Amino acid sequence: MDRPVPFPSPAPRQEDRPRLYVVDDDPGVLEVVSRFGRSHGFVISTFGSPTDAVVEMARNPPDAALVDLRMPGMNGLEFLREIKRRAPFCDVVLMTAFGTIDTAVEAVKLGACDYLSKPFDFDRLRDLLVTIRDEGQRRRQVAALESDLVRHARFHGMIGRSPVMVELFGLIRRIAPHFTTALITGETGSGKELVARALHALSKRKDRPFVTLNCSAVVETLFESELFGHTRGAFTGATDARAGLFEKANGGVIFLDEVGELPAPVQAKLLRVLEDGEMARVGSSEALHVDVRVIAATNRVLEREVQDGRFRADLYYRLHVVNLQVPALRERRDDILLIARAFVEDFSKDFGKTITGFTPEAEQLLQSHDWPGNVRELRNVLGRACMLVDGDWIDGPDVVLGRPLATRGPSNIMPGTGPVRPIQEVERDEILRALDETNGNKKEAARRLGISRRALYRRLEKFRVGPPYSNAA
Repeated sequence: MDRPVPFPSPAPRQEDRPRLYVVDDDPGVLEVVSRFGRSHGFVISTFGSPTDAVVEMARNPPDAALVDLRMPGMNGLEFLREIKRRAPFCDVVLMTAFGTIDTAVEAVKLGACDYLSKPFDFDRLRDLLVTIRDEGQRRRQVAALESDLVRHARFHGMIGRSPVMVELFGLIRRIAPHFTTALITGETGSGKELVARALHALSKRKDRPFVTLNCSAVVETLFESELFGHTRGAFTGATDARAGLFEKANGGVIFLDEVGELPAPVQAKLLRVLEDGEMARVGSSEALHVDVRVIAATNRVLEREVQDGRFRADLYYRLHVVNLQVPALRERRDDILLIARAFVEDFSKDFGKTITGFTPEAEQLLQSHDWPGNVRELRNVLGRACMLVDGDWIDGPDVVLGRPLATRGPSNIMPGTGPVRPIQEVERDEILRALDETNGNKKEAARRLGISRRALYRRLEKFRVGPPYSNAA
């Protein structure tokens, strides 16, 4: 047992060496195995009881562990379950002087990588430790490469290396210096605002204002005042004159998110600004000149809105000079894990944690989900996972996915995978379900459906939904 073991030279720095837990209630075994582990490049943590090791795991999770099978309080198999829950990639080797075939089989089923009998065969122990050390090093190298890949795949807040995203990034670069108006289309949560911000950042107006308005969040009667401002006394409550967003964006860029929600009178005034650069505050006949680049975004198919008379054709063609289509996340599955790793890096910093990555089960869940909420949904899922995860790796149970939506929206909303039933029927059922779940609260139902309350009222009228919902608040 005491035969000398050569120490590797030069020794790697401690922070670069894998951590090995040695857990045994025999001090002699702890001393011998620790000395052997150090000589093969490990940082050693020794524990006389599994419970002490479990406490330490929260602070310094192991890369590998040699664990005695029979110990008081918690036996080796129970500890194996615990360590696999907290550190799924930890390589665990069980040690015992009372080994049986059945115990070895159970240990392997629970995730042990091997089983050592006492007294030790040091040649076998050496081979095991070298294999574990090298595999761990390869795993860390892969994680570092993936982190480097994320950095190279970032583009003004967006992440992607799939062909469709590389094409989108190239289009943004070419358009940004020259656009006067641009239309960005894509499903809710796909990253349309990031595209708008990239256009601004790469334009000649990058040092000028970037002003945003979410059209689905504005009360219809306040649209004109919000965009164009008002004079004192223009309407009840207008106690002072106020500049609108177009004036605030003068010389810069204004981003109109969900432009399909604009009421018809506001559409006409917006068209005048786009064509002549002129506007007037509510309550004033004085024309003001503004120099503003306009970026509009929508999750609607505006051609259908035009056909149905809900959106002006002349405004649509004025906005559609440049169209950038943001793909749904399910249409670029090669990017899912890349984006997920970027979110985990960000959340790790926010929460003060060291989260290395995902287990294969977690990766499979992330890649197989349809992500009806797109990148926004992915971010929310991973934010929760990073907040609750105990160890270094996000495992399958940490990835709690929401109920997939039965529809991507009405016929004038960009389709997803497509339902089997007629889409109007599915949409009506989804609206009624949301109203049922919120006890008829239209504001909350609209929020759950991802539409404005005004849009919900339109659909209730379209589907001829009567009491009790037609009169509910």
